[in-house]
Amino acid sequence: MLGIAAAVLGTASSQVMSWNGMAGKALAFGAAVAAGLVPIAAKGAGPRRTRDWTRLRSVSEAVKKETYTFLAQAGPYRGPNAESELVARIDRLRASASDLTRYLAGIAPVRRAVPAVYDVDSYADLRVKAQLDGYYRPKAVEMARKVAVVQRIETVLGITGAILGAVSGVFGVEQASAWVAVAATVAAAVTAHAAAVKYGYQELEFTRTAEELDRLLLGRSTAGSPADEDAFVGQCEHVISIQNEAWMAAWTAE
Repeated sequence: MLGIAAAVLGTASSQVMSWNGMAGKALAFGAAVAAGLVPIAAKGAGPRRTRDWTRLRSVSEAVKKETYTFLAQAGPYRGPNAESELVARIDRLRASASDLTRYLAGIAPVRRAVPAVYDVDSYADLRVKAQLDGYYRPKAVEMARKVAVVQRIETVLGITGAILGAVSGVFGVEQASAWVAVAATVAAAVTAHAAAVKYGYQELEFTRTAEELDRLLLGRSTAGSPADEDAFVGQCEHVISIQNEAWMAAWTAE
């Protein structure tokens, strides 16, 4: 956004300066400020911070996985040693991310009620269905809309650049030719932003995860054995973790 602002304000200032010096200088000043802020904004979102943030997210999701499995009394949490097993696993997760505690300084965790999960049935409702209907499906729709918006913007900017180029070439309007480059710059910035935030990739991953969780819910038998219930919980958590891992790998790959 800062790069776009710099391009627009810089072009506008060059055209306004001839008939209103004060306005032209104000626009030039805005362009210089926007351009100067670009490296500062980029530094705040550098690769190291991105990797550290994704690691924190990974630990958070792993803690959530263990907590829900514990509440469902499934897998390693069947039997009298469930609580000690949970504590041991959480401690290992925290130890694996001990170098990231600096990011938590001064942050007070929000207190939340423990999910009302007490068996596999309630797990299916409050964990799997809630994630499916409250997160993955809405997110897939949201990402699809963003992809469509980016495509519309690219089309509009392409048409705008073509019209400005025609006006400049046919009618000799020099001011129009300057805006052709601006339109191309904005279009390139929008495309680069969409690629950076991976709207299309996120749409695919959210849709795939939703379909997998829906398949597991439909195939589950409410009269299954303890082994079947353990397998169901394990498969659901695996699907969720795969989505999280794929998302984090995509963000840290660059």
